[in-house]
Amino acid sequence: MGSYVARRLIQAIPLLFIISVIVFALTSEMGDPLAAFGGGRKALRSEDRARLTRQLGLDKPIWMQYVVWLAGNDWQRVDLDGDGVTESAGIRQGVLRGDFGTSLATHQPVLEMIKERLPNTLLLMLVSEVVILVFSLVIGLISALKQYSIFDHVITTFSFIGYSIPIPLLALGLIYVFAVYFKRWGLPYFPTGGMFEPAAGPSWQQTAWHMVLPVTALSLISIAAYSRYIRANMLEVLSQDYVRTAYAKGLTRLHVLFVHALKNAVLPLVTVVGLDLPFLLAGAVVTESIFAWPGMGRLFYDHTTRSDFPVLMGIIIIIAVMVILFQIITDVVYTFLDPRIRYD
Repeated sequence: MGSYVARRLIQAIPLLFIISVIVFALTSEMGDPLAAFGGGRKALRSEDRARLTRQLGLDKPIWMQYVVWLAGNDWQRVDLDGDGVTESAGIRQGVLRGDFGTSLATHQPVLEMIKERLPNTLLLMLVSEVVILVFSLVIGLISALKQYSIFDHVITTFSFIGYSIPIPLLALGLIYVFAVYFKRWGLPYFPTGGMFEPAAGPSWQQTAWHMVLPVTALSLISIAAYSRYIRANMLEVLSQDYVRTAYAKGLTRLHVLFVHALKNAVLPLVTVVGLDLPFLLAGAVVTESIFAWPGMGRLFYDHTTRSDFPVLMGIIIIIAVMVILFQIITDVVYTFLDPRIRYD
């Protein structure tokens, strides 16, 4: 197993290189990074624009800009106002040295900005994933055991509806019903933005209350999809010979379902979850933006509108690394769920 993991990690190096080249080429063409330089405090004069373009290396060929982003450069500080006072800006030491550079808009180190937002996204992601898995397993298992019952038909209908609703529409609908109308009806209503009320201050109670709507928006679509996976896989597993043999041995129904059937039915779901988790780590850009949740998704959206490519590159590369790591973890989990799978 150790050699397999090491081999996969080595194979990930050229893959990350290819991803970084493609993403760098795309982000460099998505807009004018100097348009929001310094947070858009004032419009740049033509001579300032020419000077900053030269100092930031934006006048270099694209391949040279990539090499600088990857390995580092000497353009560590920039004279923003032309008054002789330099400020940190642009790319600095290079990704290979553990430095993703500095935001063109805020002049903050990219890694510091990501570290500030990452805990908020991890909290939202982990709570959402727990809710998704618990409800998916329960709904999918009951639907399989009560195939073609009224419960199964109702769940199937709502699953297709839930899976078909675009997440912006779902999020806005939740706000409209559980915030606007609940307040109008005099019921306890849910907050629609942030992690706490400024008057109350940060606390776990405030955070939990503010998480209800974004977690619901993130979870409903995945629950609709995952529960269908569980139902279909459980029906297939329950028709296998080894399940009938387990019943013939006199094992209890619960033992057969949870020890023999469910363990094999969740195998395909492991792959789906392994792919979804890194993208939840991205913060579900739309959800965090609608609910003003200060996470990675909101950070990505804010700096996309500014064409702040050092921040965008930092977030995308971290997501790419997480995708690769979660795929390796998924393969390892397979060996625990199915003893027939070995990588030696």
